[in-house]
Amino acid sequence: MILLNTVSKAQCLLRLQLKAMRVRQGLTQAGLAKRSGVPLPTLRKYEQTGLISLESFLKILMVLGCLEAFVQVLNDHSEHFESIDDVLDDRPKKSRKRGWRT
Repeated sequence: MILLNTVSKAQCLLRLQLKAMRVRQGLTQAGLAKRSGVPLPTLRKYEQTGLISLESFLKILMVLGCLEAFVQVLNDHSEHFESIDDVLDDRPKKSRKRGWRT
């Protein structure tokens, strides 16, 4: 399981992965923008900063052929938590190191 510590790290990872997918499929930014209906400046900004609307993000996923896989990950119920307390209780416990003060 990959843990993302911050939103900005998640944004960076997603934008890099989607850009790599675009390049592997031989699509230019202009080509992806045209096929997805996302304005070219928006796509350029996304690939530079990771900032984009959810609608535009989903359109890009659809054109790159990974929307279904993305949604499937969200539907994975291998771990189901009832509350935030369950999530916090599931974290590994840190053991306290005891020693002498010098």
